[in-house]
Amino acid sequence: MSANSPNARAQFDPVLIDIADYALRYKVRSAEAYNTARLCLMDTIGCGLEALSYPACTKLLGPVVPGAILSRGARVPGTSFELDPVTAAFNIGCMIRWLDFNDTWVAAEWGHPSDNLGGILAIADYLSRRNIAQREKPLLMRDVLTAMIKAHEIQGVISLENAFNRVGLDHVMLVKIATTAVVTAMLGGTRDEIANAVSNAWIDGQPLRTYRQAPNTGSRKSWAAGDATSRGVRLALMAIKGEMGYATALSAKTWGFYDVLFEGKPLKFPQRYGSYVMEHVLFKISYPAEFNAQTAVECAILLHPKVKDRLPEIDKIVITTHETALRIIDKQGPLSGPADRDHCIQYMAAIGLIKGNLTAADYEDEVAADPRIDALRAKMVCVENKQWTRDKHDPEKRSNPNAIQVFFKDGSRTDNMAVEYPVGHRRRRKEGVPLLEAKFKTNLARCLAPKQQAAIVALCGNQKRLEAATVHQFMDLFVV
Repeated sequence: MSANSPNARAQFDPVLIDIADYALRYKVRSAEAYNTARLCLMDTIGCGLEALSYPACTKLLGPVVPGAILSRGARVPGTSFELDPVTAAFNIGCMIRWLDFNDTWVAAEWGHPSDNLGGILAIADYLSRRNIAQREKPLLMRDVLTAMIKAHEIQGVISLENAFNRVGLDHVMLVKIATTAVVTAMLGGTRDEIANAVSNAWIDGQPLRTYRQAPNTGSRKSWAAGDATSRGVRLALMAIKGEMGYATALSAKTWGFYDVLFEGKPLKFPQRYGSYVMEHVLFKISYPAEFNAQTAVECAILLHPKVKDRLPEIDKIVITTHETALRIIDKQGPLSGPADRDHCIQYMAAIGLIKGNLTAADYEDEVAADPRIDALRAKMVCVENKQWTRDKHDPEKRSNPNAIQVFFKDGSRTDNMAVEYPVGHRRRRKEGVPLLEAKFKTNLARCLAPKQQAAIVALCGNQKRLEAATVHQFMDLFVV
């Protein structure tokens, strides 16, 4: 066969091989990454436990069909479910993302790398229980933390200079790709098997952002990451069984990802994979708000004491922000439900100004019926600070700035309240960790008995003890 034949088999795209090599061979040596992964584990599971208070979430949980449980299957925290790992990954991922309260990564693309924990925890728990049944060694929680660091890194480094949102694709595609890579490695996959699995993740046909944007914003954005991480587990299991891969899934002329979905442009990588993303990840500690609005909410809450008694006197509210916020969460007119409200910077700022706080319950219909919210929204103007747009993408800063200034009818005004870095940013980590730990304890108390809470807090508060714990014993602590 001619080497120039269109059907000649090619070498795997370097992007696929780099992901496979990293997932399989990279040794994480960063103590900061492991400590941050521990905090991320706590926060992410806590977010999932809080979501169990919302029937819109819990109706999607459990087996695909009634009764389809798996003895010695993967546990779903805060429930009694024992499920196959693909279904468990969806359950855990759905819980994690439901309230838009888990960690965030912001670059050319953004997303929530802890969404990968759905697949990682499910397969780790399943493997541990299987190994015990076969009298083999179970997985340890250090294995989970390692997989988290690598999944964060794959998703985050791909995001640095590749804006999938610009071509209408949703960031959960990167959850699927990262989960696929690390889970295949956890299953004992070879370099070729990981590359095969990841190639299938790239050619799946990627989700559109339709469900995040007006006029179609809806609840799918709360379960899309669960769907993505569970798909990653499914593709990993298929690869381990010997399912083939596709060497030029990205670069194939006409039919590859680049030509079909990325305007013919190759992916750009400014740095190699390491542990950078976990070390710099952004936590949503204080408010369940779309990350671009985190500092706007903080500004609104800081202004609350000065405006709460003067709401009818307000003439105009100016929100100064960056280009990403203008493009994603600057919304006028009616909002169709919680999924629309938690992606509207004006709604979130209005709640902060009125109440001096913002909780997940504030997106529900009962709160949204307060006429003061839309009255304030109608007075808001969003403007771009171009330097802040640059700072947001500056690798030395990765800030998330917002400012709010309130103007009154009598000509007076508040200070222009500005916050550049949210409390969950690495630059505010010392301030944020006690708040993250308090958030975790609050979420544990929502559905677990006091004895369980105490055991979990003691274990998660000790890095060495947590890393040495077996996965199945850790997951058993969360059974209801």
